[in-house]
Amino acid sequence: MRRHAWGREAYKTKLGAPSPFSPPLSRRSGTFSSATPAVPSPSLRGEPVLPWILEPFLLRNFPPFDFTVDWYTRFVSFFNMKTSSTLLAAALFYQGAAALPCKGSSAVCGAADWVGPTPVKIAGRADPAPSAFPGAEGFGRNAIGGRTGKVYKVTNLESVPLLPHLPLCLLLLVLTSWPSDSGTGSLRDAVSQPNRIVVFDVGGVIKIDARIVVSKNIYIAGQTAPGGGITVYGNGFSWSNANEAIVRYIRIRMGKPGDSGKDAITIADGKSLIFDHLSVSWGRDETFSISGDVSNVTISSSIISQGLETHSCGGLMQTDGGVSLFRNLYIDNKTRNPKVKGVNDFQNNVIYNWGGGGGYIAGDSEGASYANIINNYFISGPSTSVTAFTRGNANFRGYVKDNFYDSNRDGALNGAALCVSTTCYSNMAIQTTPFDYPAPAKLLTPDEAVAHVVSKVGASIARDAVDTALVKELTSYGKSGKLISDEASMGGVGTIEAGTAKKDTDGDGIPDEWETANGLNPDDASDGMKIGAGGYANLEIYVNSLAPAVY
Repeated sequence: MRRHAWGREAYKTKLGAPSPFSPPLSRRSGTFSSATPAVPSPSLRGEPVLPWILEPFLLRNFPPFDFTVDWYTRFVSFFNMKTSSTLLAAALFYQGAAALPCKGSSAVCGAADWVGPTPVKIAGRADPAPSAFPGAEGFGRNAIGGRTGKVYKVTNLESVPLLPHLPLCLLLLVLTSWPSDSGTGSLRDAVSQPNRIVVFDVGGVIKIDARIVVSKNIYIAGQTAPGGGITVYGNGFSWSNANEAIVRYIRIRMGKPGDSGKDAITIADGKSLIFDHLSVSWGRDETFSISGDVSNVTISSSIISQGLETHSCGGLMQTDGGVSLFRNLYIDNKTRNPKVKGVNDFQNNVIYNWGGGGGYIAGDSEGASYANIINNYFISGPSTSVTAFTRGNANFRGYVKDNFYDSNRDGALNGAALCVSTTCYSNMAIQTTPFDYPAPAKLLTPDEAVAHVVSKVGASIARDAVDTALVKELTSYGKSGKLISDEASMGGVGTIEAGTAKKDTDGDGIPDEWETANGLNPDDASDGMKIGAGGYANLEIYVNSLAPAVY
């Protein structure tokens, strides 16, 4: 990933080498602690005043925005980020060079809001009622999403509303290409403002030209999409600084059209995010990557697959703030399945057909790491040429238990537990007691983890052809699988059935039939976001009812 001096994907830092925007870390007795951060100089990380030279034009041509760094990032994303915009570059340079002052007292203007690491537990918000959704687990289980905001309906796969912004259209024709996936009712527009629960009236493939940058407090409820669900294809997503995110049942397939050197999903800073039942593939750098000042993240029941050659990486998981990885499938990635640094809880995952770069990479650095590695299953495929664990050292402290390895490629699942020694775990410092992290409600055996992945992993309410093929590879147990350099070798994204949305008279995101059956008024839009049973908004209760139970 390229590093920039501004923007929401600003830094992917190595542990122990934070970005200029991160609070300092101190090391005491082998642990990390958060020192009081110095107030940064005014910068784009704060809440800058809009350069006066652009304000009249932008106010005439856009609806009102909160003119913050988030607004700038959305504006950059609104243009095609493949093409340089002279106007934007000048404005951003002006902002940085002039050092316009922050306004307000937000955390990004200097207030301490960083969750520091410890070798045993992450300090975070006490478990409230409710969790992100019933059955949410791990470090990210308490994400709020859009519970205090409003509903946004995605009603189209492509939308270009030219007439409302005709002056801007003319400018865009000169400076850049107009993203074909923007505008009212689009997914890009849905996540461009904070505090929303995003539901879908359409199913199918959303083709994006530029990366989508997600705002804070967004719940993307992919399980609401009719037909075959939602696939987003053509570029990647940034959840950097998108605090309190909930993302479920959606496919993000970047592919060769995406930006070179970018991830399918990037999180470079932020806190309290949970990703559940995602299918993520074809990243051009990493496929799903977390680095820097990030805390309290869960990735559960998701497929992380087929990073494109020549890089072909599952992803980095390198933050002191705590990442839980439960019941995921890493498949057909040459390396980084995943690469772990910092605080990590890795349980009930299945890793298949990694390449010569490595399966689970244990730190590979001088920075301290503290990881649970419990009841996972590693299965060699046709591309596998190295052992399950590589590049560990004494700085990587791991509690390991009942991790199975099937290396014989004989078409049957018949692996055995790895020895509990530095020989099997690549010289990591093996711990005798587990780190006290928020564990899964139910710990599966390694064999049960494979069965769970086969039946439930990914956007599995309606599996597409890509995920179906990947699971078929897995169940060959060593006989099939490949690393790819072009998604065309998988047949591309294929077709996704559009389906038909259910009738929703008041437009609150809840179908009339469900409202009637559950004592709500199908003619009253205000009841959708009212808090109901268990502390969830009524809309949340509905969308969560569409998702199968965790176990």
